[in-house]
Amino acid sequence: MPGTPNAAPPAGRAQNAPPTVAPAFRQAPQVTAPLPAAPLPDAGLKAIAPGAPPSGPQRLDDFRGQRRESQQGGRTIITEPGRIIIRDPGGQQYVRHNEVDRFRYGARDIQTQTVGGETRTVVIRPDGTQVITVVGRDGQLLRRIRRDQRGREIIIIDNSYRDPRGGGGFYVALAPPVVRIPYNRYIVDSEEASPEVLYETMMAPPVERIERRYSLDEIRYSPTVRQRMPSIDVNTINFETGSWEIPPDQAAKLQAIADGLNRAIQENPRAVFLIEGHTDAVGNDVDNLSLSDRRAESAATLLTQQFNVPAENLTSQGYGEQYLKEPIDGPSAINRRVTIRNITPLLNGGQASLPPPPPGTAPPRR
Repeated sequence: MPGTPNAAPPAGRAQNAPPTVAPAFRQAPQVTAPLPAAPLPDAGLKAIAPGAPPSGPQRLDDFRGQRRESQQGGRTIITEPGRIIIRDPGGQQYVRHNEVDRFRYGARDIQTQTVGGETRTVVIRPDGTQVITVVGRDGQLLRRIRRDQRGREIIIIDNSYRDPRGGGGFYVALAPPVVRIPYNRYIVDSEEASPEVLYETMMAPPVERIERRYSLDEIRYSPTVRQRMPSIDVNTINFETGSWEIPPDQAAKLQAIADGLNRAIQENPRAVFLIEGHTDAVGNDVDNLSLSDRRAESAATLLTQQFNVPAENLTSQGYGEQYLKEPIDGPSAINRRVTIRNITPLLNGGQASLPPPPPGTAPPRR
């Protein structure tokens, strides 16, 4: 975390304290095989009309009793509706969900194709734009592509690439970055920041050189990789206990965040932003992991449905109580937060963006 006096949090400001990392995450996982794939999309996948109310449970109490536990390759696998939670023997825990469901909003059609062992889910929007999610035989995400009405493609996420310097797994052990920028520009408080500061943070470069391209899983599950990018703490949203529903009176508080995201994506259509969910240390760790993941997804969904942030430029992940800002075991509003960071340079090996195809050209379909 911050390693220079310039990056130190102001004295007496707990909400500016750097997130701590649970002891289990200070060492490499004991099982290094790839994590199991996210659950398959709902078999009855249908487009969701704009303005449609949330469907399904909105509280953990509604399906906690449906959890099932099994053993797989030395790990404990906990399944529940829409999520799987993986517990490593060393104590690390991870949650996974399928993001295709989030892309259904406003679609006119959804198609699933299998080509050469790859499964493609194609979400077709009213204007003819397509969002294509490609997964491999093992269910792992390979690519996410946006194709416009003329057939021109933008590859937003390419997980099929494997850097020879990378291990192809999901965890990368890096030293924490040395942060040479002011701390309040490294972890930005959305309540106090101006719209321009929010936008500048979303477009800010890494705080240290990015040595290679990282896969989405490496970014999701390697804290010191994510720490290369500044972040914004969205502490204006307060969820009810055990719920991930965002009350209507709080939804409007995301306007400045959404404006910054839309401006950044307009400037770089390949930009990818990670929406992170965090809880305090009240309750059990499985509940908190599931709850934080659903809250992150809820924030990403709201940004699309109410503020028209392109769903395919967002990805979400929950971390439960694993990264506390305020290191206490009891209730803490500071710890119950959603965080946003631009992970595009991590996906692209330090490049903020790649040149778009020339107008009128259509690259080969993948």
